[in-house]
Amino acid sequence: MILLALLLQVSDSLPAKPSPPAPPAAPPTAWLRLIGGRGGEHDTLYVYEDGGALVTLVARSAPQPLAQVSESVFTLAGRGVDHPQVVFRQGEIQVGAVIRRRLQLGPADGGQLRLRPVRSVAKLLRADRRLTPPAESGAFLAPDLVQPAKLDSGIHLDIRYASTNNFLGSVFYASPRAFLQRPAAQALVRAARALRPLGYGILIHDAYRPWYVTKVFWDATPPQSRWLVANPARGSKHNRGAAVDLTLYDLATGAPIEMPSTYDEATVRAESDYPGGTSRQRWHRALLRRVMEAEGFMVNPSEWWHFDYRDWQRYQILNTPFEEIR
Repeated sequence: MILLALLLQVSDSLPAKPSPPAPPAAPPTAWLRLIGGRGGEHDTLYVYEDGGALVTLVARSAPQPLAQVSESVFTLAGRGVDHPQVVFRQGEIQVGAVIRRRLQLGPADGGQLRLRPVRSVAKLLRADRRLTPPAESGAFLAPDLVQPAKLDSGIHLDIRYASTNNFLGSVFYASPRAFLQRPAAQALVRAARALRPLGYGILIHDAYRPWYVTKVFWDATPPQSRWLVANPARGSKHNRGAAVDLTLYDLATGAPIEMPSTYDEATVRAESDYPGGTSRQRWHRALLRRVMEAEGFMVNPSEWWHFDYRDWQRYQILNTPFEEIR
């Protein structure tokens, strides 16, 4: 009994285990409709939330916090009452005499980006599947594709290209699975386990992509939008099994975490250092990036969700369909 009492005294005297860092609070709901971009004749003004305040930003100028006067009227904080007001109206913002129209950043419904294919995806899938990837020279590691979700059941899947919920609205994969080269998959498992104590899990949208699918993307995408997809003449890191598209989900609810943009979004919001959105969204984006980079992944500057494994050059372009991978 004496020993037990001593142990209890020691345990009571130990410092409390530090709590996991908490994300910033969500901004007022009424502010969400004010956040976004407004286009002028020569520039774009962005409104975002930072540190509990709304902020405006115009290219090549310093961010300017706003002070709220009423539901839709603000002033530039610290500028005095005689400075022009910032007035939000339906579809526009007025700063003094200058009016800027609201820009549509991302899909209007907040969901998946959609493009109208310029050629039949079904026909391209049949034709491009018979083609051969570009020849490569060099000494490559032997392919060893594995499923991260089988290495760690806490890794969840929402494989967009195994459904019609993708930018071309067609099914490209025979099954909703994700594959990576084994070292990349093991690194992803380590990232998932680092996130778990913080209350987050990893949700994969895409990983290994057969080369013929990249070729279909290229052939079906309108020429003016081809900057969205990899050039099949060079192949992609996805083709090598060394790239993964992912986000965070809430372990308690299973719901995806809100980020500054939607997945596969072709706007400035998708950039990995986009300053807009909310503090909470950017905090989660930074957390994902920090954990992934600690395990040897590099973020794509144009896509916060896209991470390349550090040794991607050591793997060759693959064209193995999902149904042939066991």
